[in-house]
Amino acid sequence: MLIESLQNEKIKKLTRLMTKNQDRRKAGVFIVEGQQENERAMHFGNQPEEFYICESIFKGKLPDSKIHYVSEKLYEKIAYRGTTEGIIGIYKLEERTLEDFSPKKDSSIIILESVEKPGNLGAILRSCEAFGINALIVTDPRTDFYNPNVIRSSVGCLFGMNIFQASNEETLKFLKVYEYAIFTTFMSGDAKNIQTKNLKEKSAVLFGTEHSGLSDFWKDKGENVLIPMAGSIDSLNLSNAAAITCYEILRQKLEK
Repeated sequence: MLIESLQNEKIKKLTRLMTKNQDRRKAGVFIVEGQQENERAMHFGNQPEEFYICESIFKGKLPDSKIHYVSEKLYEKIAYRGTTEGIIGIYKLEERTLEDFSPKKDSSIIILESVEKPGNLGAILRSCEAFGINALIVTDPRTDFYNPNVIRSSVGCLFGMNIFQASNEETLKFLKVYEYAIFTTFMSGDAKNIQTKNLKEKSAVLFGTEHSGLSDFWKDKGENVLIPMAGSIDSLNLSNAAAITCYEILRQKLEK
């Protein structure tokens, strides 16, 4: 059966799940749009419940799961991007906590406090995956990991990563138990060049929001570092700063 109408009950349900975080959480699912993103989701063991596929657009191998076929016109209306290879998947949500993570001796972690912009979170996930960061922790989160914009901007990188949500207090306790070197990024005169710090061993670098930076909770909890810059501006976009930091961690480890 080919679904062609926005008034179809299955499409109404899908639209609610795609647009409302609370509905996704209540149903215990997340949505993945795009062929590459769905392939990564399944490759890393996420369990699909059903798919919505436009046969005239989709060119991949059909997944072994329940499939609903939709018309091209309908797909263009329900998809965030009408050109995302004609596939939208619904997956079972299985959240993990920090208690599920056993770090290795040279583990590197990026921590984001109260990150707000899905695009920034997705871009940072992509950098973490590219440069071999072992985990990303979001403290006191203000955006959903499985927001479609996060999945899209990360190109599905989050599916193969250790990514956790926790409070500031839980995160600090975790870092102390596992003896991480903690590096904060307050804009202050005591900040030291991050390139002079040892990031080869267990280390965690913390970033705050673009608007206000790290909260006072993290003051005096670690060494304060900065990225050296030669221009006249005094800060970088959050995702850029995180990407440079991830690269510096990898650069140091490759020097071993």
